[in-house]
Amino acid sequence: MRLLTAFLGMALLVGCASSAGGSVPPATVARVDLQRYQGTWYELARLPMFFQRHCLQSQAHYRLLEDGSLGVRNRCRTAADQWQQVEGRAVPQQAGRTDKLWVRFDNWFSRLLPNLSRGQYWVLYLDDDYRVALVGHPNRDYLWLLARTPEVAPALRDKLLGVAREQGYDTGELIWRTPDSRFAP
Repeated sequence: MRLLTAFLGMALLVGCASSAGGSVPPATVARVDLQRYQGTWYELARLPMFFQRHCLQSQAHYRLLEDGSLGVRNRCRTAADQWQQVEGRAVPQQAGRTDKLWVRFDNWFSRLLPNLSRGQYWVLYLDDDYRVALVGHPNRDYLWLLARTPEVAPALRDKLLGVAREQGYDTGELIWRTPDSRFAP
């Protein structure tokens, strides 16, 4: 677990650096109702990330805290059918804007360098019912397709992929969630 949180801290540090070249950042949704956003989200697919390299299934659980921030618990299921977990917190990058968040996980690195260990979490797409979301980093190196259920209909998956491509993300590199049947006895 210490190794996972150390790598998570390093990945967030790398993720905070913006890409050179001055490209236009992706568009985000106008507003995220954090009350409705809280709860469990399943990762349908993601762009490769070092700290998730052993994850076959991932999920995030968000809970609204009294100060208006979000408590974050990310879970990762490995090939050995073990769950790894890390806790964190998300806060708006700008007061009153909930579509662009800073996320910081609780580990030694974030306690040592709190402002350098936060990652950018931009909500690029969110359906009206808060059932599916597309979240990415403005440098387009990181992307997550999220849903309230472990699977979605092919048409909905294709819609998320289309939005990601329109925003300039390379969807050809996505790592898809391993089906639950892989872990069945």
